[in-house]
Amino acid sequence: MSIAHPFSHRSRWLLAAVVLALAACADKPPVPDWKINSYGSVQRATDAQLSGKMRVADQEWRTARSEVSRTGSLEQLARVELSRCAAQVAGAQLEVCSGFERLRADAQPAELAYAEYLAGRSLSAMQVALLPEAQRKAAADVNAIGSMADPLSQLVAAGVALKAGRATPDTLVTASDTASAQGWSHALLGWLNLRAERARAIGDTELVSVLERRMALVQQQGQPEPSRNGNEIRNEKASEKRP
Repeated sequence: MSIAHPFSHRSRWLLAAVVLALAACADKPPVPDWKINSYGSVQRATDAQLSGKMRVADQEWRTARSEVSRTGSLEQLARVELSRCAAQVAGAQLEVCSGFERLRADAQPAELAYAEYLAGRSLSAMQVALLPEAQRKAAADVNAIGSMADPLSQLVAAGVALKAGRATPDTLVTASDTASAQGWSHALLGWLNLRAERARAIGDTELVSVLERRMALVQQQGQPEPSRNGNEIRNEKASEKRP
């Protein structure tokens, strides 16, 4: 009686496919360390900045700049600075992105277009075409922000709309909801504060009260409220009775 071969015809084909796949992977050059390290630092820096961990964010941004500087590429350094600017915009901060401005003279068209976009300036059709894909629709229609899937892209688009004067009340709600869902406390405070300012302007005192309680909760960071002695409580009650 003959003994069956341990590998069937189908198994041999599967094995051959695996060998070919591994060979194809082996032909690809490894990703340079600077690229892996800088990407990781940008991701960590962005999360830390939006979460209010500024010391961590500053260190990670320094690491990202250091890694790309190994390449001598001003274009790569400009991209790091634009990533930092995008995180700033996502947190509803309206300051000028000074880090990129120092590199503007050596920036490429795509980086220049994104810088103009982050600044809230109007763009030509050619510049819009150079934006990251997630931002192109938002550049044309502020209502597209609500349907964006990526949380960071959504907050960046909302911040740009704010800078450009195109943000609607729904934009502010969407941005604060997104920051809340991600636990990005620093960004959340920025967007809640903007909503509170608008509520005060239209006289919606009930909404102002709700938003202020939310902001207090974020700032409290889960810590219990400080205990008060009897004199403090009596003085507070007395002040409430005064006209």
